[in-house]
Amino acid sequence: MNSGDSRYQKLARRNRKDARLRWGPLLKKVHLSTLNDLSTQFGFSVSMGDLLLLDGGWYVTHTGLIRMARTNRCSGIHVRPVPEFSDPSSQRWAFEAAVYKSRACRGFFGYGDATPSTVSDLVRGAEMRVAETRAVNRALRKAYGIGICSVEEIGSFQSPVEKLPPNSANGNGNGNGSRKDNGNGTAAPKLRDRLCQLIRQHQLDPELVKAYAVDLCGVKTLREATRQQVEHFVQQLADWAEKDRNALLCQLNSYARPTSKEQIA
Repeated sequence: MNSGDSRYQKLARRNRKDARLRWGPLLKKVHLSTLNDLSTQFGFSVSMGDLLLLDGGWYVTHTGLIRMARTNRCSGIHVRPVPEFSDPSSQRWAFEAAVYKSRACRGFFGYGDATPSTVSDLVRGAEMRVAETRAVNRALRKAYGIGICSVEEIGSFQSPVEKLPPNSANGNGNGNGSRKDNGNGTAAPKLRDRLCQLIRQHQLDPELVKAYAVDLCGVKTLREATRQQVEHFVQQLADWAEKDRNALLCQLNSYARPTSKEQIA
């Protein structure tokens, strides 16, 4: 086994471990088998946000595809709007993307479209960028033979999760944010304030953030989480938002339930 094979095998083992921590009981043997193939063939990383387990199947993210293209020394990506299928007045956009794996490559083409009815509430108003991303994703998947769909290609979402708890100004009456856990697993005001600040600062969807927190803490509702679990989640959210907000958005987007899916090419 050469050094490259050894590196990918280590990545596969790390991905299996991260996937078990991340998705736990949702994982089946077929998921782990597919994850091993995706790890060794394409070098996707669970911890880097390259892959998501959604609705019983693996999805690749835009971050993962771009990272893979860079690793494989992709020569270039050319994107252009398709005017005949676009209508800016109704926020309908279509793009064509061409991926060139090398200077001699004649190009692998993919198309992406987006309308207000086919995008998540999280990115409503950014249909042009979504369409461009979808086109790039499809072209990259064709160029490198990736059979699984990308998260960004999924259609509209409806999130079933509850709203984040409102920010309490009185807490236990002192209003200084120093109150400890109140015993039922809810976060103290100071910790909740920091979470709300992160949501506002990075323009995150509160419903999706809460769904992510519930999943990461392994509880049914956020109130069941311990203070330590919430502290860990808030710190992880802050780090991820600072280092790679796009990857974080992809992660959060996976917690919205799809109502329709685009067929895999």
